[in-house]
Amino acid sequence: MIVAHDLGTTGNKASLHDEGGATLATLTVDYPTSFAAGGVAEQDPVHWWEAVGTATRRLLELAGVPGSAVTGVGLSGQMMGAVFLGADHQPVRPAMIWADHRSTAQADRLLAEVSQDEAYRRLGHRIHPTYTLAKMMWVRDNEPDRWARTRHVCVAKDYVVLRLTGILVTDHSDASGTDAYDQVAGDWSPLLLDAAAIDPGVLPPVVESTTVVGGLTAAAAAHTGLQPGTPVVLGGGDGPMAAVGAGVITPDDGAYVCLGSSSWISASSTRPLHDPAMRSMTFNHVVPGYFVPTATMQAGGASLSWVMGILGATGAGHDQLLLEAAKVPAADEGLFFLPYLLGERSPHWNAAAAGTFAGLQRHHAAGHLVRAVLEGVAFNLRTCISAFTENGIPVESLDVIGGGATSDVWMQVLADVWQVPVRRRSIVAEANSLGAAVTAAVGLGLVADFGVARSLSTTTAEFLPDTARGELSRRQHEVFLDAYDRLEPWFDRRRVAP
Repeated sequence: MIVAHDLGTTGNKASLHDEGGATLATLTVDYPTSFAAGGVAEQDPVHWWEAVGTATRRLLELAGVPGSAVTGVGLSGQMMGAVFLGADHQPVRPAMIWADHRSTAQADRLLAEVSQDEAYRRLGHRIHPTYTLAKMMWVRDNEPDRWARTRHVCVAKDYVVLRLTGILVTDHSDASGTDAYDQVAGDWSPLLLDAAAIDPGVLPPVVESTTVVGGLTAAAAAHTGLQPGTPVVLGGGDGPMAAVGAGVITPDDGAYVCLGSSSWISASSTRPLHDPAMRSMTFNHVVPGYFVPTATMQAGGASLSWVMGILGATGAGHDQLLLEAAKVPAADEGLFFLPYLLGERSPHWNAAAAGTFAGLQRHHAAGHLVRAVLEGVAFNLRTCISAFTENGIPVESLDVIGGGATSDVWMQVLADVWQVPVRRRSIVAEANSLGAAVTAAVGLGLVADFGVARSLSTTTAEFLPDTARGELSRRQHEVFLDAYDRLEPWFDRRRVAP
């Protein structure tokens, strides 16, 4: 059996799989995130480690199997963050996660040294404050004592692998989400690291995602309830892992959308996608030889969680509000939501962007607000889809994974806004951990190749677009884009100095 962990934004989604990758049990152990003004988004890496131990023990108990039955561990994790470790491999400060975008000044300094075009061509990404490299610079510039104690910088899954095995490495997929990795050379970029004045020695060696890093240490075995020496397969970043979980291995497998805390459209390709408008980015796939062009928005599912939270909706109340949202108009009567609660990556790449309701009127109630949020995420992702279709990647239908895919209401909104069929997979919230399990199975030689993933998740529901709304959806999308264009200068002006 294989235990897989996906270190997400809100918690660790863990799963137990047989030797072929089929899912036997799943559960989630939550942990907190600290958000604050100025773009702060931090987590304590020790909470990830505690969640891994708790989740592993609960999985074994849930499945009724001993730790000795587990033959391997696989990892997936949130990307683009920064974990700062001292010489003793202990964190010297909280981790800056992907949503942290306080390093705007550092990103601007990088752009003074390396043009955005050159960076995009080499990295597959824009230079931007949400990436690891700018975060490293921010800590160096603003917390010199902590930086002086820093000997290693890694991302979430690498930290947990270190705690499991005592060995620190990273893989090509996570490295490609740092703004410090040259996709042409397949290794850390001297150009970007020199521009940032960062010693490349603080970054881990880059190896394949299927690498068996080592066996569980005695301390890790005691923490998880597994056997000492149990092999740990490195795994990769949650975006490429989600692609595996969705069965997107090669270009023939089409595209998918993930409705997690952040949300994205992605596909597999044999080369990076260099969109002339730079709306998209490209990660290395965990499948050797392939890439995953991706257009990621910061707050997809996070926007829905936020509006439900401020409306006090939990449990049955959450479901009731979604039903209300299905019955009321939003964009149809000029109510729009710009889902930029955490700034934005695709398609605008504007850390100053802010969440906005536009068109509110006195009669609007909670259901209207929720409807506007569902549609706002859909409109933003429609722009992201355009980055694919305009660059030769066809999108004739979309499989949807992530927690948001469980909502019939949202799935129908997506189909109507995008005007393509959307399909729910049998595994949605656990797609990342499924990808980690498949990657581990490949690394351990339990399966021949990644293609097994195609049979481990199936379509359970299809939502067809209301084609009569095609022209209306197109024009509403234009109004949505117009609202952003008009507000973009205001986002920079909205804070008035005392």
